[in-house]
Amino acid sequence: MKKFAVIVSILALGTGVAIADPAMDRENLMKSFGKSMGQLAPYAKGEKAYDASAVLAALTTLDENAKKLDVVALFPEGVTGEAASPKIWENFSDFQAHADKFKADVSTAVAAAPADQAALGKQMGAIGANCGGCHELYRIKK
Repeated sequence: MKKFAVIVSILALGTGVAIADPAMDRENLMKSFGKSMGQLAPYAKGEKAYDASAVLAALTTLDENAKKLDVVALFPEGVTGEAASPKIWENFSDFQAHADKFKADVSTAVAAAPADQAALGKQMGAIGANCGGCHELYRIKK
């Protein structure tokens, strides 16, 4: 009976891995990026009084999530989902370069924590340009 329980447990774990959904995983990750950017935008635009600790917290979360952007795992060939354009796999190295630049710019923003609205605005411009540039090329418009 114990062997049966162990075998069922192993199969259950294996099944969990087999039914992983890269399209859903990357969609959730992209939503986390949007959430962090949404938290930062009011500070960058001057709509909220600058709060260095809140800005650093949002940038840190963005950086932690950006490090999870493994395009090989999240964008296996042919798994387009709703928004991923087939152009991704036509020029995967460029797509990878966009992701790497995004991650580097976010990491730089955390390392050089912006001291004020102007500095944050500059960093947000660079990070946002990464998002927009990649989406322009590799995201299907809804």
